[in-house]
Amino acid sequence: MRTRIQKPVRSAAVGFLHVPPKEKEQRMTSNLKRKEESGHQNGGVKQPAWSKAFRGAAVWEDKDEFLDVIYWLRQIIAIILGVIWGVAPLKGFLGIAIFCIINAGVLYVYFSSFQQVDEEEYGGTWELTKEGFMTSFALFLVVWIIFYTALHFD
Repeated sequence: MRTRIQKPVRSAAVGFLHVPPKEKEQRMTSNLKRKEESGHQNGGVKQPAWSKAFRGAAVWEDKDEFLDVIYWLRQIIAIILGVIWGVAPLKGFLGIAIFCIINAGVLYVYFSSFQQVDEEEYGGTWELTKEGFMTSFALFLVVWIIFYTALHFD
């Protein structure tokens, strides 16, 4: 008898995806297998977070470790974009909107495509997308203002 895997169903009341229990169990089993394989590959030695951050589909034993990587990547993006926005005299709402889109978009692609993590383990896509966003936004504004003021005011 063939088992049928159900597709996730969008809940109309909440707007979240509901993953059927059988598929959730299969996802968890595949994650456990990936963790076991990685433990055997590196001899059970724990790898630094940054070495895993730049390797695709890495296994994250500790959820906080992955969230820390997302947080700090977001800060790096904020500094880079703040410098670029300050050097290129970008002003106003357009600069803020483009920063928000790039910041959220790059991190979404990072955790969904490059790292291929199960977003539900971390509280959903929205939780990962907003992890450290406000602090990176504040850092972006400070860097942007400093560079813009230093280069474009007499």
